[in-house]
Amino acid sequence: MMYRRMFLSGLSATIAALPQTLWALSANSAEKLVIALVNDINKVIDSQKSEQAMYKDFERIFKKYSDTSYISAYALGVDARRATSAQKKAFSKAFQGYIARRYGKRFREFIGGRLEVDSVKQVKKWYEVSTIAHLKGQAPFDVTFQVSDRTGKAKFYNMFIEGVNLLLTERTEIGAMLDRRKGDIDKLIADLKKLS
Repeated sequence: MMYRRMFLSGLSATIAALPQTLWALSANSAEKLVIALVNDINKVIDSQKSEQAMYKDFERIFKKYSDTSYISAYALGVDARRATSAQKKAFSKAFQGYIARRYGKRFREFIGGRLEVDSVKQVKKWYEVSTIAHLKGQAPFDVTFQVSDRTGKAKFYNMFIEGVNLLLTERTEIGAMLDRRKGDIDKLIADLKKLS
């Protein structure tokens, strides 16, 4: 009995000593992340900067708000197993720029529009933040963000635009690109730096 009490006391002390970020993810923090992300995207869109300058800003936003290591590893898929550490790092960096340019073009459609948070719900260990996009001359459509704190901070790791899954789309795209390059990861990395 005494050992059990000692074990439970030790366990409680250990839990109390863990960083609060491990317990911080909530509907409120997931919603705040998405609101901050949307506000930053809107600022870039309204800035009237050149397209290239906007893409650099989108890359910074993507790095700040998303779990880039998870997204890039998922996109590389099973081929990540044969990649060296240096290749994984280079791929992650190249992929970050590629995704910023690719989705930056999509975000330009939001000029004069707005995203509104519609609902937040917990799904297992993450949250889904559903937003409604209101664009000029278009019917409203859904943009959903999946948010987790796997990294110790709230970050989005997946996004659905009109039901299209970012992670699955990018895994398919990257897989096809790699096939066209006969599995050459270095060539894929070099080409990703130029693609949008």
